[in-house]
Amino acid sequence: MPKEPDTGYDPTLGRKFIFVTGGVMSGLGKGITAASTGRLLSNAGFDVTAVKIDPYLNVDAGTMNPYQHGEVYVLKDGGEVDLDLGNYERFLGVDMTSDHNVTTGKTYQHVIEKERAGDYLGKTVQIIPHITDDIKRRIREAAEGTDVCIVEVGGTVGDIEGMPYLEALRQFSHEEDDGDILFTHVTLVPYSKNGEQKTKPTQHSVKELRSIGLQPDILVGRCEDELDPETKEKIALFCDVPTEAVFSNSDVEDVYHVPLMVESEGLDEYVMERLDLQSEALPPTERDNRWRELVTRERTEEVDIALVGKYDLEDAYMSVHEALKHAGIERQTEVNVLWVDSDEMLDRHEHRLKEADGVVVPGGFGSRGIEGKLKATEYCRENDVPFLGLCLGFQMAVVEHARNVLGLEDAHSAELDPDTDHPVIDILPEQYEIEDMGGTMRLGAHDTQIAPGSLAERVYGDTVCTERHRHRYEVNPEYIEQLEQGALAFSGTAGNRMEILERDDHPFFFGTQFHPEFRSRPDRASPPFVGFLDAVGGELDARDLADREVQA
Repeated sequence: MPKEPDTGYDPTLGRKFIFVTGGVMSGLGKGITAASTGRLLSNAGFDVTAVKIDPYLNVDAGTMNPYQHGEVYVLKDGGEVDLDLGNYERFLGVDMTSDHNVTTGKTYQHVIEKERAGDYLGKTVQIIPHITDDIKRRIREAAEGTDVCIVEVGGTVGDIEGMPYLEALRQFSHEEDDGDILFTHVTLVPYSKNGEQKTKPTQHSVKELRSIGLQPDILVGRCEDELDPETKEKIALFCDVPTEAVFSNSDVEDVYHVPLMVESEGLDEYVMERLDLQSEALPPTERDNRWRELVTRERTEEVDIALVGKYDLEDAYMSVHEALKHAGIERQTEVNVLWVDSDEMLDRHEHRLKEADGVVVPGGFGSRGIEGKLKATEYCRENDVPFLGLCLGFQMAVVEHARNVLGLEDAHSAELDPDTDHPVIDILPEQYEIEDMGGTMRLGAHDTQIAPGSLAERVYGDTVCTERHRHRYEVNPEYIEQLEQGALAFSGTAGNRMEILERDDHPFFFGTQFHPEFRSRPDRASPPFVGFLDAVGGELDARDLADREVQA
């Protein structure tokens, strides 16, 4: 294909592409299927990246409610993206950028800006070719320099929002060699009341896909159990794929076991055969086996951790859950997360704190549930319960200290109580003149300087760390000297910004203005989470560090 002057994409970018679509219903696990495929190809020695396509009109996920879309995941460049990008980073072990998330809002905004600038030279700007060309350009540019790019199309085949993307993929398949493109379709295979695996939803979903001009090369059936041989044969017959191209993705105890399951089905070998990659892959005996070793590692201990949040949805705190799991892998500890609704804790859930070995207060926005988070923080401080506060949890630890230790009774965050006499948490100075909400917070990776001899240095093993941020408010500099009384200290700073707090009269009372959970991986657990589990297990006590400093 010739180079398209309107979009400037280069057809030579990228080598192999795997497109993953979903049918029947959303939430089937397309992202985990795609990430697992990428993990197996990475184990075989290939450089793998991923792109998530989100058909919504938002430019990014930053202004979306966690109830509707799960957590907002933050990338190193400050991109606020869909939580599936978090799965890709965790499974593939790579750091992505906002270029790896394609949204309708982002695409249309770019094309309209070019039209307003006169770049289309009098042409009528249309979905085809201008929007579809821009979609293809974004995919190719994100794939540049890698061996394989896995592209997940959000939503379900048949959704009107996704039609331009599927059309772009249809065009893509004509522009690339057959051996460089692979279409994987993930569908639901439910059970009837008599226990029969039903293939009709898959047949209709594939029929819908084929009506658009796309023929799947691989079908992955999501089912409670592995697909029966008869089920696979029926799907193959009615969907026009070989029987060996039909794979199971059954329920597993842990999503990190999905790569092992689909590997046992032979998905990786089939993908490499279809993409003509077998000759370039590492021999099976030389492939990276660390993933299997990590996720099957024996757990010798078990702990209960209370997660105090206001969004009664696990996906809203996915990265926190995963970071706890990663720390558990490193410390061979089974981590059971106890949900504590901060909005109802004072009336119904306070007893959950007493059942827990440690407490995590995660980030969030808005005033609902704040008093419950403050009560949980106070409980941990007074009862020597290991505490980890993240972003808003860090800020609530400051407020609780100001109120209950320093006696500033109405101390609060100016975000939550603009009329407070003691705004110990206040808006960032650079935010004063900002009016737009989307993409305007302090976002992305920033360095934090860590005080020598502190608990933070013990946790990170260094005097500097780089973590990802997402906040609009911070500790008010006017109160810092007053706040650092009564055993609280800010041990991590970025200029005049307070990034880490700790207490020297407590086994482990640790808060971070940043979100360490976003950089946590199964093979690289987040240091604050590992330190937290060490304290829960009695292996770390910050008071010992303070005693050694006094003796020195």
